[in-house]
Amino acid sequence: MNGSRLVATGHYQPAKIMTNEDLATMVETSDEWISKRVGIRTRHVAADGESVADMAEHAAAKALAGSGLDASEIDLLLVATCTQTERAPNVASRVAARLGVPAAALIDVGVSCSGFTHALAQADHAIRAGAATNALVVGADMMTAVTDWTDRTTCVLTGDGAGAVVVSASDEPEIGPVVWGSAPELGRAVRIEGVPTRFSQDGQSVYRWATTRLPEIARRACERGGVRPEDLAAVVLHQANLRIIEPLAERLGAVDAVIARDVVESGNTSAASVPLALAKLLEEHEIPRGAPMLLFAFGGNLSYAGLVVRRP
Repeated sequence: MNGSRLVATGHYQPAKIMTNEDLATMVETSDEWISKRVGIRTRHVAADGESVADMAEHAAAKALAGSGLDASEIDLLLVATCTQTERAPNVASRVAARLGVPAAALIDVGVSCSGFTHALAQADHAIRAGAATNALVVGADMMTAVTDWTDRTTCVLTGDGAGAVVVSASDEPEIGPVVWGSAPELGRAVRIEGVPTRFSQDGQSVYRWATTRLPEIARRACERGGVRPEDLAAVVLHQANLRIIEPLAERLGAVDAVIARDVVESGNTSAASVPLALAKLLEEHEIPRGAPMLLFAFGGNLSYAGLVVRRP
């Protein structure tokens, strides 16, 4: 096979929804303040006892069911996450056991917000190299578990959820090539660290970097994928902040594309944000089979990874 293609998508969000009005009872903020600065109105919050592996399992099961494949046909399972508390067995192993995937390579990918697009590229590489035929790629994060609910600059951002895709070998490449990299000198602009572990960031540094550096990188991803930005049918960026998503999409020049704005109702779900937004966008919009879509994520480590994929 010469490449890989998306076969199916799936997503999961916890039932509990936290509104901006709810947050206003916990910290000094308001719906107007949050909406104006980041564009978020609601976010989903995991139930007590719910884990990253639980959310990953639900999203992966939906993608697997949509693919028409049996669990025994999956030979690579990657889970992108930065909020798991389990070290061994890793999250990928837990998901495989629950879904009945018998003998796949099982890998957790820890690149924070851009973890899913890194994992998707790794799945594509493995399939192109002949090391896998069918891959299940998941992004899942429980950001509310690492949120400082007394910090009004960060607690308004975070949400929980998971998204997944099934990727299979294809005669014609429909994924990538990836454009990826980092700005490690700014790596500490986004942090999940400490005891207890908490999320924090230098918001202005991230905003400046994202709005000035990323449009050109996104254009390179389009070029490597063989499409012009104006020919994109959809653009799914990391759902960090509407004030980053909309200017980036505009500067990219994707004038006719559907722009994912799931951040409004889901908040920033880190590694889950791109597959979650992608799955919901494909449910809500009529996009022709084979139409080009840009998936582009950025964030923690100030890492980024972007690639063009064709609508399954």
